[in-house]
Amino acid sequence: MIKETISCIYHTSLQTKPSKQGRNLMDSLDFILIFVAIASFFFIHTWRSNRNNPIINLPFFGMLPSVLCNLSNIHDYATTVLNHYGGTLMFKGPWLTNVNFLITSDPMNVHHITSKNFDNYIKGSEFYEIFEIMGDGIFNTDSHKWKRSRDILQSLFRQNSFESLVVKIIHKKLESCLVPLLNNASELGTIVDLQDIFQRFTFDNICSIVLGFDPNSLPNKLIQFPEIAFEKAFNKMEDSMFYRHIVPRFLWKLQKWLQIGQEKTYSECEKIIDQFLHQCISSTFQEQSKFNCTKHENEPNFNMLKAIVEESGMEQIDRKFLRDNAISLLAAGRDTISSGLSWFFWLVSTHPLVEAKILEEIRANFIHREENWLITSRLENLNKLVYLHGALCEALRLFPPLPIEHKSAVKSDMLPSGDSVNANTTILYSLYSMGRMEQIWGEDCLEFKPERWISDKGSIIHVPSYKFIAFQAGPRSCLGKNISFIQMKIIAIALLLNFQFEVVKGHNVCPCLSVILHMKHGLKVKVTKREYGIWSQIEALVEDMFVDNVNFDIDESIDAYNNGAGKSWNVSLFYCNSTCVGITFEY
Repeated sequence: MIKETISCIYHTSLQTKPSKQGRNLMDSLDFILIFVAIASFFFIHTWRSNRNNPIINLPFFGMLPSVLCNLSNIHDYATTVLNHYGGTLMFKGPWLTNVNFLITSDPMNVHHITSKNFDNYIKGSEFYEIFEIMGDGIFNTDSHKWKRSRDILQSLFRQNSFESLVVKIIHKKLESCLVPLLNNASELGTIVDLQDIFQRFTFDNICSIVLGFDPNSLPNKLIQFPEIAFEKAFNKMEDSMFYRHIVPRFLWKLQKWLQIGQEKTYSECEKIIDQFLHQCISSTFQEQSKFNCTKHENEPNFNMLKAIVEESGMEQIDRKFLRDNAISLLAAGRDTISSGLSWFFWLVSTHPLVEAKILEEIRANFIHREENWLITSRLENLNKLVYLHGALCEALRLFPPLPIEHKSAVKSDMLPSGDSVNANTTILYSLYSMGRMEQIWGEDCLEFKPERWISDKGSIIHVPSYKFIAFQAGPRSCLGKNISFIQMKIIAIALLLNFQFEVVKGHNVCPCLSVILHMKHGLKVKVTKREYGIWSQIEALVEDMFVDNVNFDIDESIDAYNNGAGKSWNVSLFYCNSTCVGITFEY
């Protein structure tokens, strides 16, 4: 019975003709199967032909799948690809998307782009869209707008008062917050995120320098770190800008129009940043109107916003110009210093021989018991710290704060590598990869080796900016290079003399996916106060001077010595609690 039923159903199905809709569906399925078969054939053929290549240009999808598979370590992957292709590659995106660009790490190409044919390579409209939060600031513009910003800022950076302002603010923040905080961490034995601390430290500093306002995001002891809306918006803004790099333009544009996803976050952060900046700018205009735009370099709350207004005149400057350049300066001053310091302290803490040499050099140049003076930031002596300078350069070479840079070709051109560039071609040059190229740095290019920066005579070796490109090259080279080194050296001296940093065992240190080369998981360290730090050496020095006063208060001891011995001493102290940031004895 069952057999007969099955037979009946089978014969009935054979005799039933498919409907027109059914035939169309079957035809569509046949077409899809044929398409998949052909695509699979091309995929397999392309993969087999290029399986030894680090990046594969697949049909329909281009090179995008290779990039997505290596997105977690994109900078090292880009370095491998560029090494394989001799330093330059034309990236092909998915078909019909026009996501094509040339990427290079060839120093001669970079020299050509940044200097020799500078006028032909601009930031361009695509860069402006991605970084639109920067407005018409110095980092986002070309031509006369860029030149106007650079001329004004260059004039300010060259003033001695600017350097004095920065050093004064750094000293104050070291003394009042950073050193006490790390001292507290060492006493409690608490693990801290040094990257987060540096970001807060540099954020407070750059806000004070540019805006004349300290947001106090870094406390002076281990409490719950405050959440500053302005700083939080800054962090989220960086994530949003990186998002615009990796998704197709039409997609993030659609999200922006619909106000959803990452673009909704972008808009919210932009409002917070703009509101805060406009308040600071309004305050600046009110104060300058009150003082009739006279120069006040020596006043306690002098800052760069005021200096820009004074330099240009209130009649010649508008609020948007101030806003756009203020946010550019804030981004540069916060991220470049904090990123550079984080990687520097990680490298030094994991290379004890380098750390020992840095300490030896600092003590030799900044601590002279025979001359009876101690100080950690005497600017005229910073140039003597050749090994420290080399170590900082090494950290910036291996981990440049800005890992990649954009340009757009105005006209067709031929690069020194022989690669042709069409008009409107987007060009990326990888600063990260350039720091790891054997042709520039030799076979030991992946090693942290400060000695590579020091000549046989003991002086710093000059490396052309188009090879050591952490501070850019050509007419757009970084205006704040010198002051950045001064800041990093002052901070390095103060911290290394007083503390030892040990990276937590098993802590994974790697770059995160961002426009700035931060550490993905932060820098978790244990802080230990050095047994023979600068304060211990001051105690030893003063004990020699005051034999009968072993347990001393330094202010009272110096006063007693002045009164009893009849000698006149000029004493400059920079210390906080039990930790000295610096001291000078002169008589």
